[in-house]
Order: sequence, then structure tokens, then C-alpha cells
Amino acid sequence: MRLSRDLEAFCDRLGHQFADLDLLMRALTHGSISSVTRPDNQRLEFLGDRVLGLVMAEAVLQADKDAPEGRLAPRFNALVRKEACADVARQIDLGAVLKLGKSEMKTGGRRKNALLGDAMEAIIAAVYKDAGYDVARDLILRLWGDRVTNVKDDARDAKTALQEWAQGRKQPPPAYVEVERSGPDHAPVFTVEARMASGEAVQAQATSKRQAEQAAAKALLDQLDD
Repeated sequence: MRLSRDLEAFCDRLGHQFADLDLLMRALTHGSISSVTRPDNQRLEFLGDRVLGLVMAEAVLQADKDAPEGRLAPRFNALVRKEACADVARQIDLGAVLKLGKSEMKTGGRRKNALLGDAMEAIIAAVYKDAGYDVARDLILRLWGDRVTNVKDDARDAKTALQEWAQGRKQPPPAYVEVERSGPDHAPVFTVEARMASGEAVQAQATSKRQAEQAAAKALLDQLDD
């Protein structure tokens, strides 16, 4: 198998040249276009999530040798969550080389956090299977870069932090309501409102419902902390 110019350029951005090109192709294949002869990347995603977790657990321990588990856990979670993986995927323009079905392409699949995050985990697994743990670890640490040392002590995602805020005050968990969806199908914009049982509410917009919920939760937290 010979790689296309796009895939050669992607491998250069990734910083890994695959000995087994089938692993690369599988890691880039989304379920929307998979078949019996072209398996999707879900099994690799499962493995990559675990490889990433081990690398980041070691990294946060090494970065702060005196931190207790209570400080390490939120840092770790911030580094391995889907949004972090998607950010790294965008950094290397992974979306440009994904193999997607027509439905996903029409709905902006190359820009979706969940899809990019899953594919990044699959690529990690492909590198691990292609060249071993040490190579995969070095690649992850290089791509994540300063994120490892700059991650904040309170690195919980906004929805988790808002729920813990409510629990700490014996309130019901916040509710998230989709107020509006606008724009074309391939590039929708979601407006979501985060509401507390005590009446406070804030709206936010984003290109995915999940991102809009996180943005609304963060805005509401900021308001509650004023």
C-alpha cells in the first residue's frame, strides 16, 4: 500500500511513520463508512483511551511529586477527556484525513469533538500497536506538550463543577435545556440554557450541544461565584 500525499503529510504532522499502514487506515475509519472489509476504529479507540490514560497518569505524577490524589485526579481527567483529545486532533488536522460516510460529512463530522476525540484515541492505539509503548508515550507527551504542566488544580469540566456546587448546597442538579438550534444541518449552532432549581439561569451558544452545555455551565458558575 502506498500512502496518498494527504496521508503522508498527516504522518509528518503526527510525527510517526507507520510500518503497518493497515493500522493507520483503520484508525482513520469512522463507523459511518465501515464495512466487513473495512473495519472501523472503535476497537482501537478503546485501546487508545487506556494507553493515553496510563501515559497521563505517569505524567501528572511526575509533574508534581508531592500532590495528593485529590489534586492529581482532576488534572488527569482534564488531560484525557474527549475535548482535550479533540483539541490535539485539531492541532494535527486529523479531521482532514478521516474516512467518513456521506451523512457524517454533511453534518460537519470533521469538526465534531466526539468524533475527533475518538479518532485521536484510535491513532494513539495504532501507534502503540505499530511501534510499542515507549514510542506511543513519547508521541503523546510531545503532542499534549505544555498542557501537562499547565493543567490547573481545579480542572474539572464546568458541568461537573456546577453539579458539585449544587450538591454542596443541597440543591438538585442543574438542568440543561436546548433553547434553539439554528444554522444549516452541516454547521448547526445550539443555544442551551443552564438552570438552577433556585432560579438562576444562563444561556450560551456553541457548534455542538455538548459544548453549549459546558459553556452555559461555566457562565452560570461564574455568575454564582460573583
